[in-house]
Amino acid sequence: MTTQAPHAVVCIPSFRRPDGLKKTLASLATQQVDFSFAIVVIDNDGVGQEALAVTQSFLTDTGMLGQAFVEPQQGNCYAINSAFAKARSLYPSASYFLMIDDDEIASPIWLANMVRTAETLGVDIVGGPVIRAFDKPASKGVELHPLFGSIEAKTGPVDMIYGSGNCLLSKRVFERLEKPQFDVQFNFLGGGDMDFFTRSKRSGLRFGWSAEAIITEFVPVERMEPKWIMTRSLRTGIINYSIDRARRPGLQGAVMLQAKNVISLGLSLVRAVSVFAKTGQPLVATHPVLLSVGRVLASIGITLSPYKAKSQS
Repeated sequence: MTTQAPHAVVCIPSFRRPDGLKKTLASLATQQVDFSFAIVVIDNDGVGQEALAVTQSFLTDTGMLGQAFVEPQQGNCYAINSAFAKARSLYPSASYFLMIDDDEIASPIWLANMVRTAETLGVDIVGGPVIRAFDKPASKGVELHPLFGSIEAKTGPVDMIYGSGNCLLSKRVFERLEKPQFDVQFNFLGGGDMDFFTRSKRSGLRFGWSAEAIITEFVPVERMEPKWIMTRSLRTGIINYSIDRARRPGLQGAVMLQAKNVISLGLSLVRAVSVFAKTGQPLVATHPVLLSVGRVLASIGITLSPYKAKSQS
């Protein structure tokens, strides 16, 4: 039986993935924990609202503690900010706020390990492995590509984490961070999580890693195509530059970053040759070059909007 004072709240931003969300929620129903937790789902589709219906049905059927809401303003960062804001407002006594995406499932000991790591290490933010499950057999180039990798670390303190698909934020993060929201300029580009964790690190917040808190992400066929992967590499470079630019405003900052871009572009060619020699995979070797090209594109105002969805008819 659940209580109205959960120790942790699991937040799920969702957008037009009702079948994926069902799997995510089902995995939360199997969590092996000795404390109460709640679920908050944010449906970022103000028209279809399929995630709202899926969550309400799940909560009714299982009796688990939680609520679902609609965030009509489309954008990944809007959905995440709404999820954390609702979770903190509904459950102000909760100590931990976690996030999992609607294309992921949590292992049964995920939640227990994330919270245990936070409490044992006394850290503010915890990350964990995201294992990819491909919808079709993956080529060697896809399997080895850095975009589908995860931090390889033992449970313990780490310098920083980079993705929000498997993360825990303590209540202290929202109390101490000057801007405790994901920056909406990254809504359709992506990278709001990297920006958030970069700012968290600069604010002195501490990070930990829970190697046992495993999440599995399902990778659809279209995201295994070389075009999608190469575009994602390019976008990562744009994100990296955008974060750097925010930290170095003004003319002097622009000059410094242009110099960094030139150096990065030159080194990327050396790295590409090294990666190809090591892996024998051309797709993997394109990654460092495309990262640098993305930085250059961002510096002249060119960006991408892969998460800007078409409106439903």
